[in-house]
Amino acid sequence: MPAISFQSVSKTYSLAHGQLKALDQVSFDIEDGEFFGLLGPNGAGKTTLISILAGLSRATGGKVLVQGCDVQADYAQARRKLGVVPQELVFDPFFSVVEALRIQSGYFGVKNNGAWIDELLASLGLADKADANMRQLSGGMKRRVLVAQALVHKPPVIVLDEPTAGVDVELRQTLWQFVAKLNKQGHTVLLTTHYLEEAEALCGRIAMLQNGRVVALAPTSELLKSASSNVLRFKIDSELPKALADKARITGRIVQFPAHNAFEIEQYLGAIREAGLHAEDIEIRKADLEDVFLNVMAGKSAGAAVLNTDGPVPDEADSTVREAAGMGVA
Repeated sequence: MPAISFQSVSKTYSLAHGQLKALDQVSFDIEDGEFFGLLGPNGAGKTTLISILAGLSRATGGKVLVQGCDVQADYAQARRKLGVVPQELVFDPFFSVVEALRIQSGYFGVKNNGAWIDELLASLGLADKADANMRQLSGGMKRRVLVAQALVHKPPVIVLDEPTAGVDVELRQTLWQFVAKLNKQGHTVLLTTHYLEEAEALCGRIAMLQNGRVVALAPTSELLKSASSNVLRFKIDSELPKALADKARITGRIVQFPAHNAFEIEQYLGAIREAGLHAEDIEIRKADLEDVFLNVMAGKSAGAAVLNTDGPVPDEADSTVREAAGMGVA
C-alpha cells in the first residue's frame, strides 16, 4: 500500500475573470518509507497539492489517500498519519515552545508525550528555548518549532513544504540530519523545495510539476542521466555576445554552457576568445538536478523524456538517505 496516492487530482478555482486550473489530472504514488521530492516553479501547483493532501483544500476531481485513508471521506485517520510543515510561519503568540508542543500533542490525543517532546527539542536545537514565548523567537527558531509540531504525534508520513526557505545554514543542516534519521527509521517524507541541491542529495525519486501537470517523474539518478553529460562553467566580467548568451545560463559573473563532449567545450571557449573576452576559473562539471530542472521546464527532450511511474529503487533511495544523514546540506 502506498504511503500517499494521488489519483487524477484536479483543482479549479473560480475567479472574477474566469477559471484557473491549478492542478490537472495529477497522478502518482509515494511508497512507504520513501524520501520523495516534489519540484516545480512558483505557481506550478505544489502547495495546492499539499493543501489537498492535508485537508486544507478540496480537490475538484480525483482523490488522495494516505496509507489507504481518503483525505476527505476518512479525514480524521488521514490527518493522524500526517505531519505537515507549512511554508508560512504560523504560531500562537500566547504560549511557550513546550506549551505549544503539549497542546499539539493533545490535538491528536497523545498523552504522556514528554520524553518525545524533549527529544524533539534537543534534536532541533530548541532545548534552551523550551520556556520562551513564541513571540520572542527569531524566524529560524519559529521554523524549528513548526517542524517539532509536525512531528510531535510521530506521524508515519512527513510533509515538508519549503521547510528551509529563508533560514540559516545551521538549521538546514540540523533539520536534514534529523529528517534523514527519521526516514531511515521508516517514516515517509515528501519534500518541496527550491534548493535543488537538497532534493538531489536527499530524495530517491522526484516528480516535477509545471502548470498543474506532472512533466517528469523518475528516480533521481535517472533524471540526472537524462541531462547533458557535462557543464562548462567559468567567470567573466564582460557581457557575452547575444548568440552565446542565448545558449548560456548566466548568474552574475558566472556563465554555464551545456556541453556533451570535448568538441563542444572547445567551440565555446574558442567563441569566447574570438569575441575578445577572457574567461576565469574555468571548470567542467557533471550536470546536476538544477540543469535537469531547467531542461524540463523549458520542454527540452533531455529532461522531458523522463516520465515514468515506477516505484523507488530501494538501494538507491537507501544510499541517498545514508549519504544525506552524514552530511550537512549547505
